[in-house]
Amino acid sequence: MTSEDPKPPTRREILKPVELVLLSAGLALFVGVVVLLSTRQPLLAVVFFGIAFIVSLVVIAMFTLTFKPNAAEQQELHDEDEAGSGAGGVAGPYLGPGPKAH
Repeated sequence: MTSEDPKPPTRREILKPVELVLLSAGLALFVGVVVLLSTRQPLLAVVFFGIAFIVSLVVIAMFTLTFKPNAAEQQELHDEDEAGSGAGGVAGPYLGPGPKAH
């Protein structure tokens, strides 16, 4: 093991989730305004705003999960795997209790 302290996250890494939520809110606001201007029904616009916010948030989250980690992230994941498989660690992923006896 190394005695290096972990590098603190940068401001950009900390604010990344906020950026994604604000992007989703912006898309939902656009949908809400379009519905409000086309139907003149505020309740319907609020409903569409909520639906668009949730859908865009889920879609953006799915897109962020598709990004491949860079070399530094892969090294960190590898180090965590080695630390977990040592003495007292779990050798592999927990797959549950297995089949139940009848």
